[in-house]
Amino acid sequence: MLGDLIGRTENRDTGRRVLDAGDGHVVVEVSFESKGSYYDTPVNGFGTYESEMRPDGNLRGEGQGVDMTADGQSVIWHGTALGHFTEGGGTSWRGALFFSTASSQLDRLNHVVGLFEYEVAPDGKSTGTYYEWK
Repeated sequence: MLGDLIGRTENRDTGRRVLDAGDGHVVVEVSFESKGSYYDTPVNGFGTYESEMRPDGNLRGEGQGVDMTADGQSVIWHGTALGHFTEGGGTSWRGALFFSTASSQLDRLNHVVGLFEYEVAPDGKSTGTYYEWK
């Protein structure tokens, strides 16, 4: 069951590269930067994920990144997701995030699994919404 809202981010791709394209198996690496908030605390960050096209045409992804508060506290995250292509060339993702932080302000993240919805437009701009998993 979805619990409390953790936060939202606005993101934009900063780079893409093909890691593997052999025998119809495609793996793409995407780097991005983000701006948003966790529990109403503003954060800026960046991350990278790998997206693998599965035989059924859907996507599987894994990523990691770091977000920083204005006073330099960091939140590290690792995630995994399933996705699919949307009409017009974007992608839509659903997945889970695991957080780690020494920030007393954001310590709550150490005790939750974050579930997310992530929508990526064809131009590389995206939005993420994150919820606690209860």
